[in-house]
Amino acid sequence: MKKGLSVVLRATLAAALLNGAALAETTKTSNYAEHPEAGAVIEALGERGFDKDRVRSLLADAKRQESILEAIARPAEKSLTWAQYRRIFLTDSRVEQGVAFAREHADTLARAEQEYDVPREVILAIIGVETSYGRNKGSYRVLDALATLGFDYPPRASFFRKQLVALFEMERDAHIDASTITGSYAGAMGFPQFIPTSYQAYAVDFDGDDVIDLVNSPADAIGSVASYFAAHKWQPGLPVAARARVDGDDYAALVKKGYKPSFTLAQARKNGVVAVSCEGDSLSSDYCFDLPANTSVAMLDLIGDDGHEFWLVSDNFYVITRYNHSELYAMAVLQLSHRIADALEAQSL
Repeated sequence: MKKGLSVVLRATLAAALLNGAALAETTKTSNYAEHPEAGAVIEALGERGFDKDRVRSLLADAKRQESILEAIARPAEKSLTWAQYRRIFLTDSRVEQGVAFAREHADTLARAEQEYDVPREVILAIIGVETSYGRNKGSYRVLDALATLGFDYPPRASFFRKQLVALFEMERDAHIDASTITGSYAGAMGFPQFIPTSYQAYAVDFDGDDVIDLVNSPADAIGSVASYFAAHKWQPGLPVAARARVDGDDYAALVKKGYKPSFTLAQARKNGVVAVSCEGDSLSSDYCFDLPANTSVAMLDLIGDDGHEFWLVSDNFYVITRYNHSELYAMAVLQLSHRIADALEAQSL
């Protein structure tokens, strides 16, 4: 009886595997214009005055990219420790590139800093982390990336279909060829890697040529990063983060609250957590602050080269995470910005 059942199970499993393989192969080679969710995209654009045949043709041309599905399933921000992550972005070459970019675009950076109240080193760090100052803007066709994720990545499919609609709108409004423009595996474009809806909402024409071009115009990229930070309520002069000392185990409850500030420095102190002071503190650090006790903060526990690193971070840290929702990303931007600022000061730039 058991042997017979085993044979049946094996046969059933084999059939299921064959059917699954056939279905997967069908999905991989399918025409996205015929996907069950494509009709809504086509109709939505048609209602906005777009040529539905053109949209349908582009969707039919979009190619599913397995490497995109693999990449989004294991982002570095979720698979690496801080020690591993920082080694990718906090390099001497990236600092040197940042200084060279700052020298070349000094006037534009100064204007962005003046108009948006966002420090030039933060703007530089964002562009440096995102694309190494334009050296790596992404090689995926954005159409393929957004179609793959919009139709074949259920966890965030609706979000990426929204980006796909925005891409078609940009073709009309921003003179972008939706059939050829390239970017990241998530469909982000240009020097600062804006996704289509961010491109629409925050990108600015900062070089005055009446075209917003984040792919070819460093000036537009600089202005647009500053615009993004200002729109997300960057607070000029507010320190981003300080190293922290902990006493006891009550700090763990604060770490669990996440990186959005939700308690005050006074409350942190009650839990045994104190920010490193900039005034002769025994724990020397480039990351320190002396802020009022009612300042809102969050707490991080990162695994660095020497083990646990405890941090208290402000609302400006949270603003950086609006660009990429990761505490590791925000910390990389912060520390790269510090290194660039030091290098610029050393060269009197």
